[in-house]
Parts: sequence; C-alpha cells; structure tokens
Amino acid sequence: MECCRRTAAGALLVAALLLSSRTARSEEDRDSLWDAWGSWSECSRTCGGGASYSLRRCLSSKTCEGRNIRYRTCSNVDCPPEAGDFRAQQCSAHNDVKYQGQLYEWLPVSNDPDNPCSLKCQARGTALVVELAPKVLDGTRCYTESLDMCISGLCQIVGCDHQLGSAIKEDNCGVCNGDGSTCRLVRGQYKSQLSASKLDDTVVAIPYGSRQIRLMLKGPDHLYLETKTLQGVKSENSLSTTGSFLVENSSIDFQKFPDKEILRISGPLTADFTIKIHYAGAADSSVQFIFYQPIIHRWRETDFFPCSASCGGGYQLTSAECFDLRSNRVVADQYCHYYPENIKPKPKLQECNLDPCPASDGYKQIMPYDLYHPLPRWESTPWTSCSSSCGGGIQSRSVSCVEEDIQGHISPVEEWKCMYTPKMPVVQPCNIFDCPKWLAQEWSPCTVTCGQGLRYRVVLCIDHRGMHTGGCSTKTKPHIKEECVVPTPCYKPKEKLPVEAKLPWYKQAQELEEGTAVSEEPSFIPEAWSTCSVTCGVGSQMRLVKCQVLLSFSQSVADLPMDECEGPKPVSHRACYSGPCSGEAAEHTPEETQLLHGSLQEFDELYDWEYDGFTECSESCGGGVQEAVVTCLNKQTREIAHETLCVSSRRPPQLLKSCSLDPCPPRWEIGNWSTCSLTCGVGLQTRDVFCSHLLSRETNETVILADELCSKPKPSLVQACNRFDCPPSWYPTEWQECSQTCGGGVQKRDTLCKQRLADGSLLELPETFCPTPRTITQQACKNEDCPNEWLLSDWTQCSVSCGEGTQSRNAICRKMLKTGGFVIINSSLCLPLPFSSMIRPCSLGPCARHNRPGHKQSPYIMAVKQVYIQTRKQKKLHFIVGGYAYLLPKTSVILRCPTRRFRKSMITWEKDDKRLVSSAHITIAPFGYMKIHHLKPSDAGTYTCTAGPAREHFIIKLIGSNKKIIAEQPAGIREEAVRKAGLNDALRTEDKHLNGIFFNSSKAEKQGHLANPSRWYDNIVSRLLQLRGWPAESLESWESQESVERNASSEQDQSQEHSLPFTMVTEQKRLDDIIRNLSQQPEELKDIYSEYLVVHLAHEVFRSYLDQQESVLNAPRRKVDSASVEYPFHRRVSGFTSSLRTSSAETFIPTSVDLANGLHRPHQKPAILRKISAAQQLSASEVVTHLGQTVVLASGTLSVLLHCEAVGNPKPTISWAKNGEEVKYNDRLLLQPDDSLQILAPVEADVGFYACNASNALGSDSVSIAVTLAGKPLIKASRATMINTESPAVTVDIGSMLKTIQKANVSINCQVAGVPEAKVTWFKNKVKLSSTHHLHNGLLLIANVSLSDQGLYSCKASNPHGEVTESSQLLVLEPPRPLPYLEDLTAAISSAGPSTHSVLTSPSGTKLTVSPGSSALIGCAVDGHPTPNITWLYSGEPLSLQHQLLAAGRILHILNVSDFTDGEFSCLAQNEAGSLTQVMTLAIQEYRWSMDKLTACSASCGHRGLQLPQLRCLLDGAEVNTSYCRETPQPPLQPLACNRRDCPSRWMVTSWSPCTRSCGGGLQTRRVTCQRLTAKGSSVPVSSEACAQVSKRPVDTQSCNRQPCAEWAASSWGQCNGPCIGPRLAVQHRQIFCQTKDGISVSSDQCSSLPRPLSTQNCWTDACGVHWRVSLWTVCTATCGNYGFQSRRVDCVHVRTNRPVMEHHCSWRPRPANWQRCNITPCENVECRDTTRYCEKVKQLKLCQLTQFKSRCCGTCGKS
Repeated sequence: MECCRRTAAGALLVAALLLSSRTARSEEDRDSLWDAWGSWSECSRTCGGGASYSLRRCLSSKTCEGRNIRYRTCSNVDCPPEAGDFRAQQCSAHNDVKYQGQLYEWLPVSNDPDNPCSLKCQARGTALVVELAPKVLDGTRCYTESLDMCISGLCQIVGCDHQLGSAIKEDNCGVCNGDGSTCRLVRGQYKSQLSASKLDDTVVAIPYGSRQIRLMLKGPDHLYLETKTLQGVKSENSLSTTGSFLVENSSIDFQKFPDKEILRISGPLTADFTIKIHYAGAADSSVQFIFYQPIIHRWRETDFFPCSASCGGGYQLTSAECFDLRSNRVVADQYCHYYPENIKPKPKLQECNLDPCPASDGYKQIMPYDLYHPLPRWESTPWTSCSSSCGGGIQSRSVSCVEEDIQGHISPVEEWKCMYTPKMPVVQPCNIFDCPKWLAQEWSPCTVTCGQGLRYRVVLCIDHRGMHTGGCSTKTKPHIKEECVVPTPCYKPKEKLPVEAKLPWYKQAQELEEGTAVSEEPSFIPEAWSTCSVTCGVGSQMRLVKCQVLLSFSQSVADLPMDECEGPKPVSHRACYSGPCSGEAAEHTPEETQLLHGSLQEFDELYDWEYDGFTECSESCGGGVQEAVVTCLNKQTREIAHETLCVSSRRPPQLLKSCSLDPCPPRWEIGNWSTCSLTCGVGLQTRDVFCSHLLSRETNETVILADELCSKPKPSLVQACNRFDCPPSWYPTEWQECSQTCGGGVQKRDTLCKQRLADGSLLELPETFCPTPRTITQQACKNEDCPNEWLLSDWTQCSVSCGEGTQSRNAICRKMLKTGGFVIINSSLCLPLPFSSMIRPCSLGPCARHNRPGHKQSPYIMAVKQVYIQTRKQKKLHFIVGGYAYLLPKTSVILRCPTRRFRKSMITWEKDDKRLVSSAHITIAPFGYMKIHHLKPSDAGTYTCTAGPAREHFIIKLIGSNKKIIAEQPAGIREEAVRKAGLNDALRTEDKHLNGIFFNSSKAEKQGHLANPSRWYDNIVSRLLQLRGWPAESLESWESQESVERNASSEQDQSQEHSLPFTMVTEQKRLDDIIRNLSQQPEELKDIYSEYLVVHLAHEVFRSYLDQQESVLNAPRRKVDSASVEYPFHRRVSGFTSSLRTSSAETFIPTSVDLANGLHRPHQKPAILRKISAAQQLSASEVVTHLGQTVVLASGTLSVLLHCEAVGNPKPTISWAKNGEEVKYNDRLLLQPDDSLQILAPVEADVGFYACNASNALGSDSVSIAVTLAGKPLIKASRATMINTESPAVTVDIGSMLKTIQKANVSINCQVAGVPEAKVTWFKNKVKLSSTHHLHNGLLLIANVSLSDQGLYSCKASNPHGEVTESSQLLVLEPPRPLPYLEDLTAAISSAGPSTHSVLTSPSGTKLTVSPGSSALIGCAVDGHPTPNITWLYSGEPLSLQHQLLAAGRILHILNVSDFTDGEFSCLAQNEAGSLTQVMTLAIQEYRWSMDKLTACSASCGHRGLQLPQLRCLLDGAEVNTSYCRETPQPPLQPLACNRRDCPSRWMVTSWSPCTRSCGGGLQTRRVTCQRLTAKGSSVPVSSEACAQVSKRPVDTQSCNRQPCAEWAASSWGQCNGPCIGPRLAVQHRQIFCQTKDGISVSSDQCSSLPRPLSTQNCWTDACGVHWRVSLWTVCTATCGNYGFQSRRVDCVHVRTNRPVMEHHCSWRPRPANWQRCNITPCENVECRDTTRYCEKVKQLKLCQLTQFKSRCCGTCGKS
C-alpha cells in the first residue's frame, strides 16, 4: 500500500513539473522581479535559418532591468533549390500592389551597406529602387554571403554554429570552428603551348568538395568548364558571357574582359570540375589559380573492441580506419598515408570487466602494451587459386593473430588481441569478368519473297573483351535458323470480309488456354499442368506459377519474388479424373466417391456466375457496344475464381448496350514502328502518321484529311532505338587509288577498331578489342584493259664484225588485261613504230688488213652478204657463205667458207642445225668447202659453217617449174645473222603470222619488221622472176632451156652480149632497203610502188651484169655506155624522172605504170614517197637528203638539197613550208625544177622542220625533214588550236591547244630531231610522267580522257648538244547534259512563296498546268564543261514579255502566266562541246471545287444519320490533288440527313443503384426496359416480347458488398519491460489486428481505411531507476613520463537498492570514462627508477646504451 502511495505521489510531482514554465520561477528571477521566460514562438522560416523569440513580463510596478524578449535561431536546414531567395519572396509579395498608380515586378536589392535590414526592391527593367518596408522579416540574411540575420530590423551576428552572438567561423575547409587540417591549399600557374593539332588543353582539375576557387586568365584564349558528377553525368559550360551561373548546383561568378577572364566559385563543389582552355589567338596565355582542396581520405577512430576478459579485469583497444568522405565508405590505409597532414591516431587502451571473478579475491591490474612490446598483428597465408576461371569465383586464405616477443619469437595468440585493427579478409572475389557468351548477329533477309521461308544468322562466342573465342556452352547456343513469314501473299488475296468480334469471355478463355505472355509489368506466369498423378480414378495435377518480368533492354525474362506481382495468383493445384480403373468399371471406393462428388458439389455450391459491370465501349465515338462482363465468383469471399470452377451450362446470356453514339472527330492514324535501322549505337525507327476521318462504322470507310484538321501535336514520326553500346568491330576506311591505272593492280585500305557508343559517337580502341578475322584490307582493282603496246626484243648483234653495220630487233603487239595477264594481238592494233626503233646503226671499230692480221684475235669467217638468183640452167655454181641462193634443180653447188686465223681442216658443216658428214650426195672437203651434187628439193635449207666461235650461214632455196620458190622449208630455221638466237617464244609465235606479200602484211611488217628476212626475200625474188621482158626470153619455159643448152658450154653462153646472165647477183642490203622503203609508203601506193621497186632492182642487176661483162671481156671494141643501153624492161615501165644521180640511193619514180591489161591508172590523191636512206654528203660542203631524215648543219656546209617526190593523178603540186609557215624563196632558198628545195650558205635561222606538201584536187600529203645546227635537239611544234567534239581519237602536234570531249583517245606527237638522237621526256603540269603512262618515242597516248587529265603537257628533247621544251594545253570538254535536280530552284521556291509553281525542263519535254494570274519558276538543270551559256526561248523566239532570270540564267521566273498563252518554253544550253535544248509546255487552266458526291451515312438508323458533301478538286472534269485548288476559296459544306428511320428494338438498362450496405451483403437494382429508337431521336418503350426475340432479358437485381464488416481491435498492453529511455521511463507494446464484428480475424487490408490504433507507448517502471556509479581513481602507474595511466570502476546501479544491474539499463546516459592517462610530466631531476617491467630483459640483451631504454630502465641500467 505504501508502495502504491509513493508511486502516486511521484506521478503528481512529475505532472506538476510539466505545467507552464510561467508558474515556476528561479531565485534569480524573483530577485530581478521578472517572470519566467515564456515558450519559444514558431520559427519565422521553415528552412534556411529563421528566428524564434521568447517573452517574459515584469512583475514589478517599477522598471525591471534587462530585456523582455530573447531570440534564438531555428530551422537551420538548407532549403530546396526551388524555394527561392527569402528576400526575393518578400519583394514579390508587393507585385499586386500599385506603386504610384502602376504595378511593377519587384526584384530584391541585396547587400545594402547602409541599412541591410530594410526591404529595398528594384522594378524589373527599370532603374527604380524603392524601400517597400522599413524592416525585413526576422531570419532574413543581412548579406548574401553571410550567416548574419536581421532580427527586428537589426543585423545580428550569427556564427557558423547557428547561434546568435557567436563569433565562431568556418575555416578555409568549411569546417565550423575547424583548424584547417581537413583541406590543403593548391596554388599554381598554367602557360599555354600552341600546337597545330591541338585546339584545347586542360588547365587544372578541381575535385569534388573544393572551396574558394579563383582563376585568372591573361591573354587572348578562352576558359570553359567540363563537369562530372559522382554519378558519372558529364556536362560542359562554354562561359561565353559575363554573369553568374549555376553549374551542378554550384554558383559561378564569371567576368570576361578583352584581355583577361576571371572565374570565382565559392564552393563547395558538388561535382568534379575540369577547367579547360580553348586557344583563340597566336599569342600565349597564362592562367593563375588557387583553391582549397578537401582531404577526401581521413582517419576515423573506431569504437572499443570487445574486452579481453569477461571478469577479473581485462583491457580493450580502439583502432583507426581510413574513411573516404566522397564515397562514404572505408578504404585501404594507403589512401590516408598519401596526405602528410593525416596523422593516424594511436590505439586507445582501457580496462574493462573489472568485476571479480568467482574464484578470485580481487581484480588484477593490467599493464598496457608499450613501445618495447610490439602489439599483436594479423598475419595471412597466400591466396588459394580461384574457384572459377570466369564469371566470378572466390579464393581464400587463413588469417591468424600473432605476437612477437622482445627476442623476436612469433607465436599465435587469441584473435581478440588483434581486434584493434580490422581483420584481413579471408575470402575475396576473383576472375569477376564475364564468361564467354554467345552473341547473335542480325538475321539475314527471308529466303522467300512471299509466304513462309527461312532466315539465318551468325552466332559467335565472345569473351569479356569482345574477342571471338571458345568456351561457350553448346547447350545455350542460340539457334541460327528459324522460320519467317513474308506478309506478301503468294496468291491473289480474296476480298477481306468483316471480322466477327470475339466475345470478351471467349478471348479470356483463349488467353487462359494459350497461356499468359510475359510483359514489361511483373505478372504471374503459370506453366503447363503436369500429367494426372494417377492413370485412373481421381488424382491431382500440379503446375509451377512464377512471378516474371520482361526486361525490354535485353529482351530477356527475369524471375522475381512472388510479392512483386499484383493480382490473384493462379491456382497451382487441382483435382483430375482419369476415368475408371480397368476391371472396376466405374466403381470407386467410398473415399474416392466422396472426394469426387463432394468436391464437385462443393464447387457447385461455392462458385457461381455473376455479371460484373460492362467492358469499355468498343468504340470511342461513332457508335459502339458494351458487353456485360461475366465472371466466376467465390460466393463466400467474393473473389474472382477460375472459370473452370463454375458450371458452364449456367453461364448467363450475353448482354450488350450501345455507347459512344457521337460522331467521330478527325483523328491520327498511327502505323507500326519500322524495324530499327541499327542493332546498336542509336538507330532510328519510323512510322506512318496521317489524319483520317471515319465516315461509316458499318462500311469502315475513312478519308484522309489535311494534318491541320487533327488535334495537335502530331505524333512523332521518328524515334531513337537500340540506344546501347555496340561491341567493338572493324571500321574500314575508303579504298585508296589503284596501284595501276589499267590492267589489274590492287587497292588498299586501313581498318580501324572502333566502338559505336550509345550516344552515336565512335570510340577508337586498340586492335586487340576487335574480333578476328580482320576485314579485308586489299582487293583486286576493277579497272579496264590497258591500251595496246609494243614488246621489243633485245638488239641483235651488229651485222658486221668491224666497221659500220646495223642492228635490228623484233616487236610484238600485246595487251595487258584487267586481270593482270598479257595476250598477244594483231600488230595492226598497236600504234605505228618509227623505223628508227627497229633498226639502228652500229660501229665496231676499223677493220684490220687481211695481210696483217692482229695478234691473239679470234677466228674470223670472210662471209659475203649477197643474194644469188639462177636464171638459166648451169651444171655447177660456186658460192661463199653469208648469203642467199635461189637455184634451179639438178645444179651442183660448191660452197666455200674462207676463214682467217683458223685451220680449214677443223671447219665443220651443219644443215638446219644438224651435223653434216660426207655421203654420195654431199661431199665435205677438208679444205674449207663442201659440194652438193645435183640439187634436189630436200637440199633446200640453211647451211652453217662453224670455225671455232665463228659461225656463218648460207641459205639455199629452189626455183620450181612455175618460176616460183618451192615452199618446202624445214621448221626451226634460226637466222643468227639477222636476229638474236634464243628470242622468246612470243616473238617466234609472232613470226608465224608474217606472210610474204608486201601489200597484204601486218602493220609491223610494213614498218620494216624483219623478223624473218628470208620470207621477204622470197617474195621479192618471186616477183622478180615473174617479170616479163628479160633478154632472150621467149615463150619457152625454164625446162625447155635444158634441151637448148645441153650441148653448149658456159663459155659460149657468156659470149652473148645482151643475153640474160646465168646468175643474177645483188647485195642483201639492197633488198633490205627495198623492204624498208616499201614499208614507209601509203596503202594506196603499196601495189604500184612494189612493182616499181622490183623493176628498178632488175635494171640494177642487169646493168651490173653489163659492167661486169665489160671488165671481164676487156675487148678492144668501144665501151658500153650504160646510158645508151636499151634496158630490157623499157616497154613495161616508162615515164621515169630524169633526175638521176650516181648515188645508190637514187630512185626511178614512175609517173604512170602500164598494168597487165595495158589500162591507165584511175585518179588518186597525192602520196609522197618516203625514203629511209641517210643524208648523203656529196662533198665536204654539199648535203643531199630525202624526206624523213635529219640534216646536221656543220660549219663548212655550203648547200643542202631536200628531195620531195610524189605521185598522184592528176599530178600533184609541190609546196614547201618551214615550221608551219610557207617558205619564202630568195637568192638563198631556191625551188629546183624537180620541186626539190635547196638552201645555199645555211645559217642558224635556217634551222627547223621543213615540210613538203603535195596536193591535187583529190587531197594532199605532207612529209617533213629536220635541219639542225651542230646536232642540237629540235622539236616540231604547232601553234594551232583544235576542237574535237565527235571523233573518238584525235592526234595533235606538240605546241598546239586541244579541246576535246571526254572518253576520246588523245595522241600528242612530239617529233624531235638531233644528232645523236634526242631523248624525249614528258611532263604534266611540270611533273614528270611515270613509266606507267603510254609513251612511244615521242608520242604520248592519253586513253579515255577525263576531266582529271586536263593540264599542260610538256615534251622535252635533250641530247649532249642541248635541250628544248614545247608544251600543249589539254582542255576536256563536256557537252551540256541534263541533270535530275536543280538546287537553286529549291531556294528560289522558298523565297517566291507557296503560291508559285515550279517545274524543270527536260529534253523530252515536261508539262506545267497553272491557273490564270499565278507565277511560275522554270528551271533549266544542265551541266557541262565549260559551264554552258543558257538562252530562253518562247515558241522558238527570244522572250519579250515580262520575266526575270535567276541563278545565272538557269531559272526563268514568269511573274504572271496570263501574259503568255499556251505555248512552249525552251532553254538552249551551249558550250564549245555542243548544245542541248530542253522543253517545257505551259498550259493555263483553272482548277475548281466540286461537291457532286456525298460521303457514306454516319448511322444506319435513328436520328443522327448525316452525310457530308465530298469536296473534290477538278481540272477539266478530272479529279486532281486538292493542293491545286488551295488558292480557290472552298464552298461551304452543309450536312444532309440520311437513314432517318426507326431502329430495331433492344434491351436498355440503367446504371446500378448504390449498394444498400457497405459491408455484410446488400442489394443493387436497375431498370430494364425494351425500347426502340425512332427516327425523331426519341426512345419509345415497346413490349418485352419484341426484345426477348432478340436476346434474353438482363437481370435487374444483384447482391453487393458481400464482404464481412471489419474493424481494428487491440490486445491489452504488455508489461512495462521494454528498453529504458529515461529515468524510470520504458516502453510497452500491444498487438493490433483487423477482425469482423463476429471476432473473426481478416486481412489488414480490409481495415486500411480506418485509423489504426497505437501499438507502443511510454510507461513508468522502477527497473529504469538506475544511474552510473564511479569509484575513485587508482594510483597512477607512473610518476612521470608519457605512459602512466589510472583506472576506476564504473557500474550501472539501481537508485533505490544501489545494486549493480545490466549496463544496457543505463545506456540512455553516456558512460563515464573508466581509464585515463596520468602524470604526463617530464621525468627530469627526479629519482632514477624503472618505469617498465621489461628492464631485466633490457639489461640481459645489453640494450642499456640506447637512449630510449636508458631512460625507461634508469634504475636497472644504473646498477653496476
């Protein structure tokens, strides 16, 4: 009873203490006559620092000393950014109050030095500043950068501790009352270093949390910022203007001057700032910066570790850990060691658990560790290998606590001794990179174009670096093939029929049957039912139900916890029946029967169908239907159940009602998004969006309207997709130019490893990041075949062994294909080769005299290079090797091989490369000759005499009965005297193509290609033998001579003076000259000239024979005059010119030739005869030459005679020109009677190219000859300009200007002269042309000319005497051609306005139809080189009516088309390459609107049916696009009524009435009527039978709110034994639950709408009447020094019993310290004694000499 009274009294006492403070006064208050202070007022601000006040009153009638009001700060929390400035809020409160009759928007004026606490505001946009209030509200800052606040109109000092009157300030690190040790000052300077490849540079990076930042730039450059938040978000600020900015919630003050920039940020920074500089000028800039950078990593002291002993006295330690203030986590110690300012706190040690142990009689005193006894430490073993090679594994190690004694021995100790530092981890993750995984590439297109097909993709195994590797599981490999369906039908589609709408319940049932698809919202996904647990009878089925979500980013499905999914969870267990068991019929056990029928009966009673509202209207407008939703409900819980639990036969009928009868407005029709343009790295998707209007729901007819008629905004047409980083891949650069311009070659390119990031940018990576193989970097070029070219063989040996001779070589025409290979083609397809390129002179030094052979010289065969033709039968003929012999059969031949410096007996003979030996037919004599007895056809061939290294040949051919050469020749003849042995096979093949007819040979042969001279000789000899008119020649044949001459000797034959010789002899060189001369003649002269040359040869042979006869006979009769001899061929050839000289190079020029039939030649154009013999030096001062040669003027040359001989019918006229200008004859330049040009006393001015021009009525011919001075180079140049617009090939002389069309083959001829022969070098634009260009001895071929070939081409001729250069300009022409577009027309249309029509002309003609009065833009889109000039015509005549020309005449602007009638406009484009005419026909017609058609009716019955007139734009009765009528006003549209008739009868229902009860079951009613909608719009009730025929009558009553009524209920309060929260104050609990009125517990959700009672409250308990009790301090362990400490006992004891209780009861108060340092004074001038217990060990180890041990062990070490 006394206890209860005491408790009650205590309660009354507490209640009295809780009354108003005004009722209690202190002694001080009573003395000063003041009442107690009142409660604090509400804070003036809710954030940002406000003021609160407290009042007191004076209780005396006199004046009390002191103030009756006091203030304090409050709400010292930062305001959110959107709150705004407090002073600005006060100014804006006056915005709706007129000042001097006008409203202003007021802005605050801060930092007023005179009166900072008055409300001064400035009107926006003006200089008006007004004091709107004498005082600001309490708590307003005095200054923007200070915590001082205005209170009652006065500025009060506020410290950083938010206390009024406090002088405490923040240090430079932002720490209130700090010492500046948490940051460090950073000061520096940056100087710019300009670089051509570098436009920006980083000045300094300022980290998160930095303060008081100031930068100053001096110079022309510009500062800008880059920021990165702690979350990784990057941004950039250009700092373009002066002002204050907010960047990442940090206020920035920026000042920009012409020569400097200043940046200030007070901080602290809320992101990492990088200050960068952008170079803007040539001068250098400097940046000075200073800021305080926070020390992010700091030491933090841990709490004490557990006590080392549970009783009897132990000790416990603290530790220090390195803490990252930026990431708010503990990091490794080395981060803190980085800052010298960071001093790691030493561990603290205190005594603990000082209660005596049961077996002890007191507590033990513990000495702490000191410097001489190292603290225990953690030691670890090495890490084990990783448990997994990828995907994240673990590795472990063992960690133990060890202790080292003073001798250095290490021993394991208990782990608590090391707890002053964190234990090292024993497990860590390893190989955390991802395992290789399959990466599927994009699908290929479908293999079919319609219907169903297949598509494929590549699947690669990719590791974490993006490299192609192995190691992926084959079980998880994605499929590489799948079916695809192309929506295009493979047959003609049938007409689409209206699709019958499925009932909602049918759709739901179908979804349940098909399974629920995973969506982006968490949803329950049931799997398929398992098979029934029994094969017969009643069993059960199970299925797994998961909560899953579709991750749209990766398109993968993830499992979630079940509580993440909302809605009812599908059942996972159900009964199943598998039919009667075999042999038991349909009988069941009683239990099975009860289970089966009981469950069915239970289902029947528990579940039933009910209507549950209506579905949404099927249409939002235009008339739709709503369907009553039928659900299967649990009758007890009113929860929705699966439809299979309700009896399907009892399902109520379908119930529909009409809805949304208003007409539909125009709306946007939106198509599906297209597939993404890229699979990664930001692609694009597009879709179709158009404005449409639904005309009729029944016919589904819609019309497309203009976008303006639909509501704004228009749905977007494009969106970004696949915004994630692509895997690294190879990105090839552009292909470089081909290594060859034609004939194959290769192209190269580089490939770079890049990664396309999610922002669309490309990041270049090292090559190891990209998969292999690398994309191809080299490919074959696809250029054209090269132009044909000559392949020349090596030069043959000189034709003589000493003296002057000639060398020759062969050539074949070949082509390089675009594949790189070569093919040999016909010689006529190559450009002509100059004869000098095939034959050249050679000199081997003077020949030695035969009677004085040189010593030590090689053997030599004295060959004779002659051709022998046997004309009459003779028994035996003698020859010397080295020539050709055409002999008659049965003639015996003796062939001699005269040698020098070689024994004749050693000579060997071969025939056709086979060794000859003596036989009956052939005799090989040892005296250097051989004999062939009676020639026969098999003896024809090549006979070779070999004398050591010397070899000479003799070729024998037989003449047949028809005076023709017997054609049988052995294969493989090699004539080493003419061509080099071993010429490549290609040249041998070319020889096979040569035939022996001069005027039917290849082009190469026509130029003197002596690949096989014997073939040529055969043809000359054959033609020579065919000549008629030989002396003594009658009709008798060669064979008939045998009988005539059988008995006559050769001596008798020789006596006949003018008879034909037995053998005709001529030099091989003479035949070679004939062949070369013939090859230089024009085609039309080949036949006649060849005949002339053969006749002339016959004359020479016969005359030589006469001269020989005269010298041989040496008769006394008169000498035969060769001029008076009647030549035997005179009757065949007549009309020779009389200009005969004794030169061997003289030629008889036939002016008319009697053909075989005796007729005269037809008319022919002139042709100049070309001769290749060199210029003749008749004397030291006279030079005679023919055309085509070079004359070298020496100092002694007195006369030069230039021959020019031409043929033609009528006879051509000869004229001369020098360097392209006609020669003016004078006393030095003479024209001779035979048309030769003679230059007397030539001087330097006579140097040049002289051209002989022969002309008649049919044409002309010209050949030139060069006259040079001292052999200096000379170039034949022209100064003409040629324009080629048609020819596919054109040739010009150097020096002329050529303008030609593209794709033409251009040849620039640089004919040069000089002795020695000048070397020709070609240049383009002063750059030497490479060997890949087609250069042919002075002829430059530019094939397939394009614009890139334009330029200046130069030909430089040089030899040892000098050099000369001539140039030609090549301009490529491009005739005007039409273009498909004209860019200038688009700009002209935009400036002319939307009502201007535009059209492009075209070569075939375009048409533009416009309305009267409008304007038109007509474009002429052409291109060409040079730019064509454009002329506009109207109906073929120049324009005269009003118009404008735009874009340099390419656009014709007709201001008013009514000024013109219908007609044709044409633009004529012309340039040097041609012209082009493009046409446009203008038709002026009027467009008009028509309303002759109506839209479909909007309703099939009732009173809402409407039809609108269909507006169409017509032109001549034909419908066109409505845009053509936009300038014509539209007629008003009046809707027309339609289908105004009664609708069929149908059920109509009203909405359900409110439920009669909120819980426990109530009723709802509605009205159901059968009505018919009339044509007037009224609903007429009709009998129910009319609707019953259509559908079943809906119900009009239903139950509702059947859930039981529930309320909150609470249990009784529990005992007051919770944790102590104050003196005698604890917490007690009770349970709160939701239950029905009947006391049945239900889910708390059913009570959620009701206020929930409290479940905890404070309570009084005597158990919490406790306090800390401390004992006296123990004696200090040391009298001086730094290591003394003392302890005391601290207990939690009960106030009443004074007994110790558990310490957690006192935890609501701080625990007093039980350990402290003591006697921390120097130990100088005190008695010498030991201060540590290890002094004996120190003395034993002889450590007393060390200073630290000497002082600590003074007593022991001081003893002797």
